[in-house]
Amino acid sequence: MADSDIETAVARALEESPDRNFTETVDLAINLRDLDLNEPSNRVDESVVLPSGTGQDTRIVVIAEGETAVRAEEVADEVLSEDEVADLDDDEAKDMADETDFFIAEEAMMQDIARHLGTILGPRGKMPDPLSPDDDVVETVNRLKNTVQLRSGDRRTFHTLVGAEDMDAENIADNIDVILRRLHADLEKGPQNIDAVYVKTTMGPSVEVA
Repeated sequence: MADSDIETAVARALEESPDRNFTETVDLAINLRDLDLNEPSNRVDESVVLPSGTGQDTRIVVIAEGETAVRAEEVADEVLSEDEVADLDDDEAKDMADETDFFIAEEAMMQDIARHLGTILGPRGKMPDPLSPDDDVVETVNRLKNTVQLRSGDRRTFHTLVGAEDMDAENIADNIDVILRRLHADLEKGPQNIDAVYVKTTMGPSVEVA
């Protein structure tokens, strides 16, 4: 359960958000300090499963064959065979990459996928999650539907999705708590490497969390 200060900040961000004719996302802005982000090993690059979900539709493409492909049809937005991946031209591949949140591919296909799509997916941070023969593709897709990426790159400030404005403040706060705990555990100096954290809706004002 999240700290009450986090929930209070989220509730304020939701209350102060102006009315819109669409459901806004709720985003977290994290400012880092005392880290040399020119050094890749110091950069944040994490996948975090949100306990309360993202509140958004997450588009997932599975690249698989046979039974795995059949099972993936139940839960993925699109399922491609290895041949279909090879047949994509650059524009089609770029459009798919931009529209898709996560790719999953059978482990045995990863080398060929890297050859065909590596230059497009790699820079976008969207190379597929490898699926081993023992992995359940349905379980993997469902987990990724509630997953967000934390990526700082070489910038001191980065953003991540933590929910949607129609979610309860308590649930959004729980998502933020999980993200902050992960960062505290992974950063070299833990909380000391975080300068400030803000929460906001898409069009609303920022509210300081920590």
